[in-house]
Amino acid sequence: MPTRTALDTELRETVQALGDRRALPNRTWLSGLLGLASKEIDPFLAEVGALAPLERALYRAHQEGGRGFYAQFRAPFELYVITRALRPDHVIETGVSSGVSSAHFLAALQRNGRGTLHSVDRPMVQTGPTLGLGESSVSVPPGRSSGWAIPESYRVGWDLRLGLSQEKLPRLVQELPTVGIFLHDSYHTPTHLKFELETIRPKLRPGSIVLADNTEWTGKAFPRFARSLGAKVWRRGSSDLVGLRIPERP
Repeated sequence: MPTRTALDTELRETVQALGDRRALPNRTWLSGLLGLASKEIDPFLAEVGALAPLERALYRAHQEGGRGFYAQFRAPFELYVITRALRPDHVIETGVSSGVSSAHFLAALQRNGRGTLHSVDRPMVQTGPTLGLGESSVSVPPGRSSGWAIPESYRVGWDLRLGLSQEKLPRLVQELPTVGIFLHDSYHTPTHLKFELETIRPKLRPGSIVLADNTEWTGKAFPRFARSLGAKVWRRGSSDLVGLRIPERP
């Protein structure tokens, strides 16, 4: 186990390989979500340095896909740590785009030697050879599909379902015994977030982690869901990425 100083240096180098300074892991957020002390999280963070080849591959893919400016998911390494710590059988995410979050879920599941990532996405497709004026940077480049930046070696066992969340998510949830981790990063409205949260709710168990990005657009949907569960909302710094852990039943 490296010293804290050496670990932080390695983390910064890996973040640099990905090309997004916002991705530096937030220990406070992880500790709150997982209910673990910082020293219990550090062994998982110490594995992040081994992800440098993946981060470089993602960075190259974004450059080649005309997304050098791409607004990536800001907490990929936290997803890796959460997945390593929980060792879930089933992870669900809604919203894939180029696959930054997906790749880190998949890397952690591979390291765990168990578990499946189920991703639901309805991709927007770029209309021309370059991103047009007004087109979203999450659009898929021509000839590619959701998760287009993920190296092939990380796609083994990935359950990717293309279509509307309203259609795909209920069917998926019915198939699974439990949901260990859920990430909402799809259509960001209060109504849609509420729909997704209520859809997965029957399969959540004590200790399950629920995450939602871009909550500045979804009003009070997430805090209301948290209150209904008696769970605390943990915000990642000053961002609008939030999470909760399903509490133990009394």
